[in-house]
Amino acid sequence: MKVMQGRVALQLRRLSRGQHCVRNLKRRLLSCFVPQKRSFRSARASSHRFSSYGECRKPCAHVEHGLVILGLQITLFCVTSCATILNHGFSEPGAWQIKSGQLMYRTPNTTLIGETLVRFSKTGDFELTVSKGPGITLLSLRQDASFAEVKGGLARQGWSGPVAQAPPQLRGWLGLRDQFLHAPDRKTLRYAAGNETFVFRF
Repeated sequence: MKVMQGRVALQLRRLSRGQHCVRNLKRRLLSCFVPQKRSFRSARASSHRFSSYGECRKPCAHVEHGLVILGLQITLFCVTSCATILNHGFSEPGAWQIKSGQLMYRTPNTTLIGETLVRFSKTGDFELTVSKGPGITLLSLRQDASFAEVKGGLARQGWSGPVAQAPPQLRGWLGLRDQFLHAPDRKTLRYAAGNETFVFRF
């Protein structure tokens, strides 16, 4: 009886071991053909990081390169402009024709009457000063054929540079040079530019 019970117990142990092996074999086969969820996510995340880095690196390199070129262009422009302004020399007053009198300057919103001093030469140099009372300069203008420098309250913030690049609000003032060079002996000079009117009396 005891021998029979031992044989039955041995068969049961073998059967349980066989079932355990089958379960282990199934897990191994599934792990070979079906990737685990965690490993799939990590592989996908790594792939995404690698592709994002590769895609972003090229545009960033182009942007950095463009910014460097833009900075160099701005620096070159500023250096060239400053050098042009500093190196430009106006002629010193010599055998110039000088006229003093009054100027009435009128716009749709402003009417101003001030003292004026005009100096110009046969070579095309021109200077204009407009003042209101002693020591109050409203506008100071120096100009030749290609370059001009304007200062004073009527010029707003002031300006200097090539005449062809003058801001619109100063073009009327810069047009006075040609008027005086073409009619140097006039006692009264009237000039209109846009909505601005200049009347000189000497």
